[in-house]
Amino acid sequence: MAKVKITETVLRDAHQSLIATRMKTEDMLPILEKLDQVGYHSLEMWGGATFDTCLRFLNEDPWERLRIIRKKVKNTKLQMLLRGQNLLGYKHYADDVVVEFVKRAVANGIDIIRIFDALNDVRNLRTAMETTKKEGAHAQAAISYTISPVHTTEVYVKLAKEMEDMGADSICIKDMSGLLTPYYTYELISALKEAVKVPIQLHSHSTSGLVSMTYIKAIEAGVDIIDTAISPFSGGTSQPPTEAFVATLNGTEYDTGLNLEILNEIAEHFRPQRQKAIESGLLDPKVLGVDINTLLYQVPGGMLSNLVSQLKMQNALDKYEEVLKEVPKVREDLGYPPLVTPTSQIVGTQAVMNIIGGERYKLVSKEVKAYVKGMYGKTTVPIKEEIVKKIIGDEERVTCRPADLIEPELQKIRNEMKEYLEQEEDVLSYALFPQVAVEFFKYRQAQKYKIDSAYADKEDKVYPV
Repeated sequence: MAKVKITETVLRDAHQSLIATRMKTEDMLPILEKLDQVGYHSLEMWGGATFDTCLRFLNEDPWERLRIIRKKVKNTKLQMLLRGQNLLGYKHYADDVVVEFVKRAVANGIDIIRIFDALNDVRNLRTAMETTKKEGAHAQAAISYTISPVHTTEVYVKLAKEMEDMGADSICIKDMSGLLTPYYTYELISALKEAVKVPIQLHSHSTSGLVSMTYIKAIEAGVDIIDTAISPFSGGTSQPPTEAFVATLNGTEYDTGLNLEILNEIAEHFRPQRQKAIESGLLDPKVLGVDINTLLYQVPGGMLSNLVSQLKMQNALDKYEEVLKEVPKVREDLGYPPLVTPTSQIVGTQAVMNIIGGERYKLVSKEVKAYVKGMYGKTTVPIKEEIVKKIIGDEERVTCRPADLIEPELQKIRNEMKEYLEQEEDVLSYALFPQVAVEFFKYRQAQKYKIDSAYADKEDKVYPV
């Protein structure tokens, strides 16, 4: 058995899971060279919610963050998370936008792209995967893991084979809710290792309290790479601690070869940031505990907080338990989708509507209608006819890959935002988040104007006219 490799998530999923992706580039900068010395398999540092948050809340250009990190990290592979045809937004984009986005991501420094689809519809992965490979980067296809009567080991093995046939360089089991149990993980990883030749990576969360045991059984079954987070940003809804696994595997046949002293220096950099996040209320103690609701309702941590805020807005927080019980029922009605962006929001919102409306599907969100029509892709099992009837009546359903219905849109987008264009990447920022990107572009122009003005004043003082 070869040594186990580690992907460090502190620059992306760890702070996304614990502090709503609010870590700034300046908080990362001082420790990047040290992270590069560890010998990680990769640093997950881009994609997911980082793109949206940089523009919306941090007044940062996500592309600039990528370039800055790439400049400092010279030896370790940089990794990002991509939602297939959804890219980093919440809807399907035309193929020309997907192609251009992947090209730019790789050109700016990404080495590995983890590509998943919320419904595990591999048709939605194809364009992103093909482009990743064409650009010379590593295409990792991810299976969105969930549990239901229809999600069997056979289903996951079949998916993995399809992904390998599509050209996946490696396969990730993406367990966004921490649902994997240790002994089942051993069975699943063993079956996958037998079925496919490419490396297998495991990504999970500590939400249910099972993850460390799960990772150990995965390692015993032959998993190649695990995702962990440096200790100050580990646990709760994040990943398990990197140092704990390095220590656990030390001196065994699975030894990671990583140095605990260097990891401790990295932890020391992030400890004050964790403290600051606790004091400011950004790190809510609620996300640090074990949440057994995850196992009962298959609801990921981020979705729980979303449900709470939706109910608060309706003054209906007393209905929380009812809504939680409704989630699995809606999920069953909709063909058991894995609960991950955007399906978690679609199912969660509908569960809230069903309870608050007093009658199931009396009110139906436009996203649920689009989902039932097939606009997000194919479900693992067909949606029951009576549910289809109830939600969209006799409307025609989409059976092709949804993006086949989207006309090329890159040129139109470029024309729409050309007054703000400073770099080609701006077109893509605008394509994904039009309003948010424009606000950021205006902010960027204002900052430039301030700097230019200050510089002009200085010049006047030095060289009076």
